[in-house]
Amino acid sequence: MHTQKRELIPVSSIIPFLLMAFGLAWSILAFFIFLPELATEIFGKLTGQHPLFFLGVYSPAIAAFMIVGYYGGYKDIKRFFSRILMWRCSVDWYAFILMVVPLVFYVGSYIKGTLWGNMYPFDSMQALFTALLLAAIKGPIEEFGWRGFALPLLQRKFTPISSSLILGVIWGVWHFPVFLLSGTQQSNWSFAPFFVGCIAISVIVTVLFNASRGSIFLAALFHFMLMNPIFPDAEPYDTYLLVIIAIPIVWFNRRTMFTKEGAVTEVIPY
Repeated sequence: MHTQKRELIPVSSIIPFLLMAFGLAWSILAFFIFLPELATEIFGKLTGQHPLFFLGVYSPAIAAFMIVGYYGGYKDIKRFFSRILMWRCSVDWYAFILMVVPLVFYVGSYIKGTLWGNMYPFDSMQALFTALLLAAIKGPIEEFGWRGFALPLLQRKFTPISSSLILGVIWGVWHFPVFLLSGTQQSNWSFAPFFVGCIAISVIVTVLFNASRGSIFLAALFHFMLMNPIFPDAEPYDTYLLVIIAIPIVWFNRRTMFTKEGAVTEVIPY
């Protein structure tokens, strides 16, 4: 009976999901891009800490919860949310997230020549904890939408490698408007390396998501580590290194990446 309820969330629901995720985030950013004076007068300057910026970042998660609630009600919303409590996975993946990802940033910053420039960019412990908290409650929340909702639906129709490439492209395009908004961190970056990085990250997270049987916690932890404010600036070399890392990860997991064997296809866990 529960299986039937979960299957009531059809693959086609990815369309309203994308419409809501893009519509909410892009409408907020478009207001500040095309009508900056009016938007600033009404809401104040849009920064990475502005409530509207958080609302835009949360749009994939908001869309996912709305659709799950529409099809499954409160009980299935709780089951969907329980993916954040799923933590069991190979210790190799924890080692990758907690050891290899930091190494990517330190090696990348060394290549860039910024490793020794600003090793500790915080003037107090309070500033450090505030930055860590904001990083933890911002980008990682996206994973309820991208990996928790969209990826299982895509994997019903496509292999994990194809699903991750499709989702990586969508994820990268979703970020595009923030590169046009002055005052954001991304406005100082080149979009092309970031876009390629989104695809590489999507591939890596797909392997992680399936290996953990659909853990949003591990996907969110990986996302947090990628934006950890403690790490030095390594852009765009961190992206290049992640692309290189993604290749052997796909190769060693080719049996599960190029077939649907082991792919998580349910939005709501059993």
